[in-house]
Amino acid sequence: MANTRAELIEVARKLFVSQGFDATTMYEIAEHSGRGRRTLYTYFRSKSDIFMAVVDAEVNRLIERIEEILPRNIPADEKLKLYIVNRLDQVKESVVRNGTLKAEFFRNVIQLEHARRRLDNRELNILRTILQEGIEQGIFDIDNASVVAVTIHYSLRGLDIPNIRGQFTALGVPTARLRESIFKMIFQGIVRKQRYVNDLILNN
Repeated sequence: MANTRAELIEVARKLFVSQGFDATTMYEIAEHSGRGRRTLYTYFRSKSDIFMAVVDAEVNRLIERIEEILPRNIPADEKLKLYIVNRLDQVKESVVRNGTLKAEFFRNVIQLEHARRRLDNRELNILRTILQEGIEQGIFDIDNASVVAVTIHYSLRGLDIPNIRGQFTALGVPTARLRESIFKMIFQGIVRKQRYVNDLILNN
């Protein structure tokens, strides 16, 4: 049953992307999935219902790829760098992958907040975990992992739109330089001074 629901969601996602939400019908979703409308309505009461399921699936897809960083056996500062890079890449890839879906999604504030809160909470949990590891490893010099996690999270969120729109590239800033700038802004504030100096020496 889980597979059937997942298949219906993916078929709906592709139709929403190619045709737009308004132009897609429940009949088309059922037809393209190879399943009858009775099966579709067993899982979803309406087109809006399946649309929110698509959005939830995309949020899960994005965050699960980021969460793959957590079990890696590497120092916390390297793990945080991976988180920053993966997050920027995954958000951009998700928007490109979903084109029309995302355009229509962002027009609905209620649905945006529904998904945004879930994404925020899971991202904050990842950041808190990494920062706490860094404190325990003697890498990060911070008093409160939760406060710093919120600060980093919303700073990175502010980069989403200009990154997606290619504004940094338009300013002549290549991806590698953008990442280094972000690393410097964040790590100068939280990494123990001697470790940061050592990293600069090694990288130059």
